[in-house]
Amino acid sequence: MPERSRTHLLLIPSFNTGPKLVETVKGALEEWSPVWVVVDGSTDDSEKAVEALLPEHEGDLRILKLPVNSGKGSAVLQGTTEAVAQGYTHVLTMDADGQHASGSIRKFMEASQSKPETVVLGLPQFDSSAPLIRLRGRRIANWWARLETMSDLGDCLFGFRVYPAAPLIQVMQKTRWARRFDFDPEVAMRLIWRGHPPLNVPAPCRYFTKAEGGVSHFNYYRDNVLLTWMFTRLFLGFLLRLPKLLGRKLRSN
Repeated sequence: MPERSRTHLLLIPSFNTGPKLVETVKGALEEWSPVWVVVDGSTDDSEKAVEALLPEHEGDLRILKLPVNSGKGSAVLQGTTEAVAQGYTHVLTMDADGQHASGSIRKFMEASQSKPETVVLGLPQFDSSAPLIRLRGRRIANWWARLETMSDLGDCLFGFRVYPAAPLIQVMQKTRWARRFDFDPEVAMRLIWRGHPPLNVPAPCRYFTKAEGGVSHFNYYRDNVLLTWMFTRLFLGFLLRLPKLLGRKLRSN
């Protein structure tokens, strides 16, 4: 079992991810401690198999349960708030559906430990399982994210990343958005605005089919509308911050 960290916590938000959840948790526990799972109002009893792991992993594994589904951002906020209350300074977020490789956990945590002021962002390395339409949409989103932060942000949508915990809470408390599919891009952009530079670290990403147990709650229409609204909202913030962002860009060159 890995030595328990006193500063860096692994956080897995989950909503109805079926058997993939316990597979993800087992893989995470092989690489890091502590691991917390935030069950975001799941109705599929997927957390039962994780609960069965608790006696064997006392102190290394914790489950937080939210009564109703409120979105990934809300689940991460709840978990991060509790983590800060217990003295943790950073959280690595990892999807529960198996897309993120547990073998990357240590590399990301070490990158954060060496540069704690950064937001360690996963730079996804897709294989042939990635849907082409998702990749095309991703390119558009990343173009806007880089424009509005004037940074070298690698990927704004990939949820495998390490956040400075207290700043994450602060940026989320200042907006009523960033609670669902807009969570990953909006908080990354807002943290960069605050002066936390992105540190892009490559990580493999795999999309599972339904036959392989893959679960996706992505809705092409709803979530793309939400993203479009997010970039529109944040564009005004970008314009207001433009002089500061330009100055930061010049100093870094």
